[in-house]
Amino acid sequence: MLQIEKQNIILVGPAGSITVPKEDEITSKLAMLYEGECEGLGPTRASEKYGYSKQRYFQLLTLYSQQGALALQSKKRGPQSNYRRTDEVVRQVIRHRFLDSDASVEIIAQKINQCHFPISTRSVERIIEQFGLQKKTIHLST
Repeated sequence: MLQIEKQNIILVGPAGSITVPKEDEITSKLAMLYEGECEGLGPTRASEKYGYSKQRYFQLLTLYSQQGALALQSKKRGPQSNYRRTDEVVRQVIRHRFLDSDASVEIIAQKINQCHFPISTRSVERIIEQFGLQKKTIHLST
């Protein structure tokens, strides 16, 4: 049997209980699947009880069935790689900066785009900042 309090999930058995913090997302999701599939609560009520949609319930059930409990751990969202600022693009930005130190980031971005590497001026700026290739400014004292 499962009990849910404000901060914790409590797994209760005939000989005792275990408290699981709500921050433990794997156990929390597993508890939801257990209640939905084994305790007779059903997918709709179990997902509502744990704050998920019915669709997410079935996604988690599929993940658990195919890959086990570790698949219930949330993954990082967004792009998984730097698909614009690849190693080759970084090399080209550095190369262009050294070939013509007076070239603006717009010119460098334009040259790299002409070589069929899609890059924005902001990405060129970031690469230049990352490698410390900014132009030095001369401060004149009066």
